[in-house]
Amino acid sequence: MTVSRRTELADFLRTRRERVTPDDVGLPSGGRRRTPGLRREEVALLAGVGVTWYTWLEQGRDINASVQVLEAISRTLRMDTQERWHLFQLAGVTVVAPSTNSCDVVGEAAQAVLDQLDPFPTVVLSRRYDILGYNRAFNALAGDLDSIDPGERNQLWLFFTHPWWRDVCLNRRPEAGAHLVANLRAGLAEHLDDPLWTELVRRLREASPEFETLWRRHDVMDRGMPAKDFRSPVGDLHLQLQRFQAGELSGGARMMVYTARDEVTRARLDDLVAWDARQRLHAV
Repeated sequence: MTVSRRTELADFLRTRRERVTPDDVGLPSGGRRRTPGLRREEVALLAGVGVTWYTWLEQGRDINASVQVLEAISRTLRMDTQERWHLFQLAGVTVVAPSTNSCDVVGEAAQAVLDQLDPFPTVVLSRRYDILGYNRAFNALAGDLDSIDPGERNQLWLFFTHPWWRDVCLNRRPEAGAHLVANLRAGLAEHLDDPLWTELVRRLREASPEFETLWRRHDVMDRGMPAKDFRSPVGDLHLQLQRFQAGELSGGARMMVYTARDEVTRARLDDLVAWDARQRLHAV
């Protein structure tokens, strides 16, 4: 790596670190700080790397960083897709450039559509199952996504590691898990050289024996489960899934809309949105 590239990488990391506060990552502020944002040792701790090694990286020293370490740093510093890609490029790791049609969060126009679809739970997912946008009904169904770090808002990651998601499927969790993993493997075929995809798979295999077992089966598919049943704070929900892909949601992203399969569920969806509103009011 050239000196100029190492210097650019060091400056980029420093500026990303300075914009993340201790509150953003659940750390105490620790009193007055000489510079804004996180300290180097805090980044190292959260990313699971050595303090000296990370300091050298920010000082522009000639050291190598693996894909796993770069991904851990990018999550700690709350980088979006474009920033992660830039980080990998500066570090000399070949990655697939993010599509100009893809996005980390939906725009205002798409979010307005999501909001108007309440009380039907609606979510926008990337091809890699990153959660790009959602409405209040889906927020309540998914265990309060608002409280989850944006970097962890991935449907597969939550399904296999988050306690709420472990119990949300009513009677069909094994089928739902197998379906998610098979869809992920089908999508991975186009992204085998993309560290963002491969790192997600690596993290899931390490964190979840359930995922590891399903991953080893090598099943593939590219379709949705039309009928889904969920537990919720207002009672069991029997839903039908509709998938849409158009306009701003191009580049592999799709909008998933859950509608009621019976009248009891339809009434409970109104209750679900009201319940989410009360939770947010109490949190203020």
